[in-house]
Amino acid sequence: MAMESLGVLLLHPMNAYLEQELDSRFRLFRFWDSPPDGRAEFLRANSSAIRAVVGNAGYNADAALIDALPSLEIVASFSVGIDRVDLPKCRERGIRVTNTPDVLTDDVADLAVGLAIAALRKIPQADRYVRAGLWKAKGDYTLTTRFSGKRVAILGLGRIGLAIAKRAEAFGCSISYHSRSEKPFPNYKFFTNVVDLAANCDVLIVACSLNAETHHMVNRKVMDALGPDGVLINIGRGALVDEPELVSALLEKRLGAAGLDVFEHEPFAAEQLFSLDNVVLVPHVGSDTEETCKAMADLVLKNLEAHALNKPLLTPVP
Repeated sequence: MAMESLGVLLLHPMNAYLEQELDSRFRLFRFWDSPPDGRAEFLRANSSAIRAVVGNAGYNADAALIDALPSLEIVASFSVGIDRVDLPKCRERGIRVTNTPDVLTDDVADLAVGLAIAALRKIPQADRYVRAGLWKAKGDYTLTTRFSGKRVAILGLGRIGLAIAKRAEAFGCSISYHSRSEKPFPNYKFFTNVVDLAANCDVLIVACSLNAETHHMVNRKVMDALGPDGVLINIGRGALVDEPELVSALLEKRLGAAGLDVFEHEPFAAEQLFSLDNVVLVPHVGSDTEETCKAMADLVLKNLEAHALNKPLLTPVP
């Protein structure tokens, strides 16, 4: 099969370089070119040509899209998390799925530590204080809390969780974790449940993947165990945390602070958070550096090329 004949549906304008390269190497269909009420018709008209879908953390191949594309052979996700891909349906239809692991590990881990320091040291809040002229008007900023030497707990000790652990260790932090199984790291304390993990740490960093078992894993009990001096950092997926409960825990000061890169209903963050001084918010930028997005795009392109040329995929999802 010639690569130019591989029809690729790009679901969202996610990366200019990726879009440009898809356009030059394959037969590209841009989903947003059709008005929202004309999407079903657009898919019907092009269903025989579209054999690949490129999605990301926010837009991906759900059941309805897969059903509308009878010629679909591969879903290449511009993300490591594939919670928005209907995997059972892909398996049932023999549709291959790829993601972009490893290349984004360092950036997401950097951001996790950055958010922890930002939340504890109130860096964005201190920045606003200076910009508002308050340093001059009111004097020194309030005292904050250190990050070095804290007890850091990691929910999910996969690639990203492990990279966070290594960074936190360099800050003199002790590491504990919860994952599906105990890992071969004797220096890290394993907890069999999340409530105990939260009760025995200062900073809880959520770094697991989202699935039916992990949905709202960080619930009210976990937040209460973390307590009024505890800090919650989430760089995983929004729905790993019960967001309304998080809002009330922060409002009621049952939880000390939070640093969030992900939210339950992106691109919306709960507006009650906007006025709070104990939370740092960023708009799902974990892997959004020039370097990493280029590497992720190249991985998507290489997987599609491998598929078109009948070669082994680079990063297949089992």
